[in-house]
Amino acid sequence: MGALIVGAGQGLSASLARLFAKNRIAVALAARHIDKLVPLCAETGAMAHRCDATQPDEVAALFDAVSAAQGDPEIVVYNASARAAGPTAELDPAAVANAIAISAFGGFLVAQQAAKRMLPRGAGTILLTGASASVKGYPRSAAFAMGKFALRGLAQSMARELAPKGIHIAHFVIDGGIRSATRVDPANNPDSLLDPDAIAETYWHVANQPRSAWTWEVELRPWVETF
Repeated sequence: MGALIVGAGQGLSASLARLFAKNRIAVALAARHIDKLVPLCAETGAMAHRCDATQPDEVAALFDAVSAAQGDPEIVVYNASARAAGPTAELDPAAVANAIAISAFGGFLVAQQAAKRMLPRGAGTILLTGASASVKGYPRSAAFAMGKFALRGLAQSMARELAPKGIHIAHFVIDGGIRSATRVDPANNPDSLLDPDAIAETYWHVANQPRSAWTWEVELRPWVETF
């Protein structure tokens, strides 16, 4: 069994890679810059692939490379996103277009390639990482909200289309910051960030749900986060 994580880095993606590897799943990681993935690959046995998820040819080539090396992945995770923060009236249109392309269009390209390979065998799981911005837009964050709203719409449409064909699509609303080596809980609010290992456990649970009770969306937040 194999898994592909697109938009891989040192946070949630790393936790997912470790959990997949622990469960004897061959892991492939994809990112625009793969030098940062060397330690994670050494730790998990994962293979790293350079890919710009906004480019159709690169995404298709990524899946070809992963399939040739490890077989078609049964689990595909899209974990890439980008922001262009600032007052709406002052945003650079090119930066906004790039943010939407990474957060949403890249998700479409990856999910499309995954679906093409999963449909013939009538099985597979596609997991898309969203945010609180998937369901509510914040001030000075229009580009991020547009991208995440679009990704959620993609997940909802694909779930309705592909679930009857045996492919599980799930979207995760990460409503809060994720703890990392460079982002730690403040001393006066120790529970304010989500543990990436805990998030990964939820992804794993959803990926292993019986088909008779599939989830298409999960919201995850620390208990201190407001709804």
